[in-house]
Amino acid sequence: MRLASPFLVRSVDPPLDRLHGKTVTGLRRLGKRIVWEMDDDLFLVVHLMIAGRFRWNEAGAKIPGKAGLAAFDFTNGTLLLTEAGSKRRASVYVVKGERGLEVHDPGGIDVLTSSVRQFGAALTRENHTLKRALTDPHLLSGIGNAYSDEILHGAKLSPVQLTSRLTAEEVARLHAEAVRLLIKWRDDLIAETGDAFPEKVTAFREGMTAHGRFGKPCPMCGTPIQRIKYASNEANYCPTCQTGGKLLADRGLSRLLKGDWPKSLEELEQHKIARKG
Repeated sequence: MRLASPFLVRSVDPPLDRLHGKTVTGLRRLGKRIVWEMDDDLFLVVHLMIAGRFRWNEAGAKIPGKAGLAAFDFTNGTLLLTEAGSKRRASVYVVKGERGLEVHDPGGIDVLTSSVRQFGAALTRENHTLKRALTDPHLLSGIGNAYSDEILHGAKLSPVQLTSRLTAEEVARLHAEAVRLLIKWRDDLIAETGDAFPEKVTAFREGMTAHGRFGKPCPMCGTPIQRIKYASNEANYCPTCQTGGKLLADRGLSRLLKGDWPKSLEELEQHKIARKG
């Protein structure tokens, strides 16, 4: 392994050089982390975060200047680890044994292997909004911002509905939609990539119904997709399909409008016209 960014490796024991000459014997997923199983009960835990990417190149390939973080050299090629942007959030840990690996497990259940009962128990363990609960790795494993939008849109549930207020029917519907969509996108990506190395891995995918479609018509009803922003994330939703026609208050726009937040799309359009006038 060749290292370009000293901030990438977040562990010191075992040392990084223990991996030299070791064979990768298996791969597994731990939440959003990719785990390489190595000889001598060693593991390499990689968290790509939002902008981290793997690229397969010829053996001995040079690490790119700006985005390059590391290179993993194999006999038949080199796996480059890159990260777009100026923030370095991707991380690598070298871990010894299954017990050491457990430290990196957030503990969320695997939705694809869960029953409706297990899914509902995890989802309602704490009282959060559905958007937050779906993306909490301590509750559910591996559902990010993009797929949570898609799941909620497919289940016709508001991103701000509290988990404590879910009915049994809504839990079952949400579980069924989560399983259906995760399998669909997994299989679509596998079919799209074929035998090649997956290069175009992004949060937004063509064919998504809500995520990344702000202002565009909902494929189900034609209503413009809306969004609410919070911290570094956002939730995309359809007012007609998911919130009974109600617009959810966005913090930034609410401040701009001085708290005078429209309750419907009609009020929003009227407000825009009044401001232009």
